[in-house]
Parts: sequence; structure tokens; C-alpha cells
Amino acid sequence: MSSSHAWPRNAAQPAPLDTRIRLETPEGIDLVLRPAGLLSRSLAFAFDLLIRGVLLVGLFFLLDAFGEFGTGLFVLALFLINWWYMVLFEVLHQGRTPGKQLMGLRVVHDDGTPVGWSASLLRNLLRFVDMLPFGYSVGAFACLQHPLFKRLGDLAAGTLVIYRDASISRPSLPDVTAVAAPLILTLEEQRAVLSFAERQHDLSPARGQELAAILVPVLQMPTHLPPEHAVTQVNGIARDLAGSA
Repeated sequence: MSSSHAWPRNAAQPAPLDTRIRLETPEGIDLVLRPAGLLSRSLAFAFDLLIRGVLLVGLFFLLDAFGEFGTGLFVLALFLINWWYMVLFEVLHQGRTPGKQLMGLRVVHDDGTPVGWSASLLRNLLRFVDMLPFGYSVGAFACLQHPLFKRLGDLAAGTLVIYRDASISRPSLPDVTAVAAPLILTLEEQRAVLSFAERQHDLSPARGQELAAILVPVLQMPTHLPPEHAVTQVNGIARDLAGSA
């Protein structure tokens, strides 16, 4: 579906109905981001709040034994934990606090790049505005009204909280010796060979031999090869293709 409006490079397109946004990197690679909604963000924040609460309670009882000196240390720890807990985790842990890690979320810049010190510090300092008048009322209202679920801190810092998609690993190939293809294969032929090898674990021996027999003339392999040898040869060509990819 085409659009008459041209969006500038690196700019986020309007959020579609499923809230996914598509970005194009300077290298011409498309990135699809899924902004996180209020519920998942609230649960992540609640978990982080619980961790900070446990830390502060533990420090209070530990430092209480040191009298006024301990009280001073506790006040310092209270400041550091309240204002730097989020920033340190977001910048040093790929945009993920423990709460966000649990909920599968991370913070990024609007262009999909990892969040930096200045942006993380700004979005977290503005939490005191989002918390007004109580219980994150302003932040929750802003999040529900924005198409990408941004609170005021995100708007000011140019950040976005997204779902962290799990990396997809390619299926393993059969453990055979790599064999060079007897001819230059087209892209479709390479995909067919790789797909055959990647599905080996799901195929019965008979079905694998049947499919290998279909690939034998395409790969210009000797037609007199026994079926099991043809399977091994095709798998070897697939391993060679995967190694040169």
C-alpha cells in the first residue's frame, strides 16, 4: 500500500493500528519497533520500585547502627538509588532495568539507537512531573493519550520504551563436510538448498531422500548417486553456502 506523503529518513512513521512503527536506518535497513503500553510499563516500574525499596530498607537497618554518620550515608544512598538506579541500568544494560528485563522491555532513542546518558538522565529527572499530583497521574494520562505511549519524560528526552524481541537463531545444519556446488546457484536455488538442510531434523529419511532427488538435477549432480549419498551431498553444499554467507 503506497502513500502520497514522503517521510524523511530516520523519522518515525505514524503508528499503525497495531502500534508497530517502521524506521529506516542510514544503511537502508528497516527496523520494526513495538512501543510498550501503560500496563507493561507500570508492572516494570513496580518491580523496580520493589527492588529499590528492599535495598533502602536493608541499608537503613545496616547504617542505623552508625548513628548520625550512618544517617548521612543513608540520605546519600537514598538520593543515589532514587535518581541513578534507572539511569545506570538503562545506559549500561542496553536500556533495561531489572523490571524492564522481566517484562521484556527496553528504552531506546526515537530512531531505535541505544539510549545515552543525557537522554536517560532527562527522562528520569522528569519523573517528578509525571508523578504529579499523585500516583503518576500526569505520566499515565500522557501515556494513554500518545500514539506511542510516551510519558512527558519520553517526549522531552526523545526516547521510546519498546518490547525487546527475542533474537531468532537459525536452525542447525547437519554435521557433514562442506562441499562446493558444481555450478553458480541463483538466490532461489541457494534458499532451496539451505531450507532443505535446515529441515533435516523434521524430515523422515524417506522424505529427505525424495526431496534430495528433486535437487539432484538442479545442482547438476550425478544422477546415479544412491539416495542417502544425494542427501549428504546436498547437505554439504548447504553447509558450504552457510559458511560463505
